[in-house]
Amino acid sequence: MSAANPELRKQVIAIYKELLYVGREYPLGYKYFQSRLHKAFMSKATERDEAKIRAGIAHAQYVKQGIGSSGIVSCESAMMQAREA
Repeated sequence: MSAANPELRKQVIAIYKELLYVGREYPLGYKYFQSRLHKAFMSKATERDEAKIRAGIAHAQYVKQGIGSSGIVSCESAMMQAREA
């Protein structure tokens, strides 16, 4: 992210922390979840387009909702789709 929009940076960090918190009860373990989440976020670390960053934040919020409402399985499938995209 560029230094031009620190608000987006704050949003990305906040959703990352929220997902880490939700991932505490992941069936394969927190370390597994944390490493996969970190890898997913780092794959997009060089993104500079604000529209794409906002889309990524929206996708992360969707994943977070999926973990809460339909369980961990939807989180893993959403993370897999994010990596493929």
